[in-house]
Amino acid sequence: MESESVTTPFGRRPMSLALLLKQRRGEAMAAGTTRNKWKLFRSVCEARAGLGVTDRALTVLDALLSFYPEDELSSEKGLVVFPSNTQLSLRARGMAAATLRRHLAVLVEAGLISRKDSPNGKRYVRRGRAGGIDEAYGFSLAPLLARAIEIEAMAASIAVDRQMLRAMKERLTICRRDIAKLIAAAAEEAVPGEWERVASLFHALLQRIPKAATLENLPPLLEELETIRLGIINTLESHEKTQIASSNESQSERHIQNSNPESLSESEPALERTQEARRDQPAVGQESHKQGRRGDGRQEVRADARLDSARLKSFSLATVLRACPDIAGYGPGGTVANGRDLMAAAMVVRTMLGVSASAYEEAMAMMGPENTAIVMACILERAEQINSPGGYLRDLTRRARMGEFALGPMLMALLRLKGRSSGGIDA
Repeated sequence: MESESVTTPFGRRPMSLALLLKQRRGEAMAAGTTRNKWKLFRSVCEARAGLGVTDRALTVLDALLSFYPEDELSSEKGLVVFPSNTQLSLRARGMAAATLRRHLAVLVEAGLISRKDSPNGKRYVRRGRAGGIDEAYGFSLAPLLARAIEIEAMAASIAVDRQMLRAMKERLTICRRDIAKLIAAAAEEAVPGEWERVASLFHALLQRIPKAATLENLPPLLEELETIRLGIINTLESHEKTQIASSNESQSERHIQNSNPESLSESEPALERTQEARRDQPAVGQESHKQGRRGDGRQEVRADARLDSARLKSFSLATVLRACPDIAGYGPGGTVANGRDLMAAAMVVRTMLGVSASAYEEAMAMMGPENTAIVMACILERAEQINSPGGYLRDLTRRARMGEFALGPMLMALLRLKGRSSGGIDA
């Protein structure tokens, strides 16, 4: 839909080429485009940093949306709202007139709204004989609707980055705790090693952790900390194995000495020593069992780490896109080039299919962000056959928790339906 004429600003506000381009872009959208205005507003709030708007400007946008009579913004209907300054100020939490004008200008500059000024600069509506709106002058919400896909993709990308950063911070916290306690345990049990040097290196790394952590500055530090932790665990396990081997060797030597007939006489004291030696053997076994249990604790930690790593393993992006080509259209710029794009597209699809945030977060906690994004791609591919995408995702999460669900069969079934050969699976 394109406007038939250019709307120039009223009064002293100048016209510019940038303003003209924003008007054209805001009014050029696909026919039938609709969005729930409050869901779209939440996406704008999520993508606030990328759009270059302030929280006060969002308050004004919230007030403008409240004047639109329906919940669904539609390209087939008028998108101009025409509140008076007094009413707009009241719905903007009593914002002063000068402040209101400043933040309206911010929204126009950000390309979220446009002005449609009347000949005298007033905001009003002209109705026909049937009561319908023939012409309205005020603020147009068309740019907001026209940029809906862009805004939703931006919000999804920011949400994915925030999720990844939060997971990285959690890993960093656990790694710091593990290193500190393992060093303390090694010192308490007098395990041979250069623990002072390790502790000094550990504290030096802690000093390098930035206050403002990002996805760019945190991964190298986390990798160094995990290397230190792995080195400590290997040293402790080597010590445990040496201790267990030494205990077993001592037990075997005592058994040989006590079973040697030449070392025993027929006197009663010798028999007592033999019985004492036999009573000592279970004690040695128990000590070995205790040491084994201490080793099992560390083995469990490593097993958990291996489990977490296995949970992140998934299918190659090429395989996913062959099985679920529809997801590509929801990525940033209409393409999915990597895993982060896939997760961002899945967040957009989640909103579009009406899957609740709680159901999606529960799935990510169980299956991981990457696998959950692949599941959403599969659900999108079969959207016409699924009555409740949110309920279906919850059921898959429950089955995954019980060990009854795997991604492989789902993807392979979609590949077979499309008549394509399967392949590109990452072990």
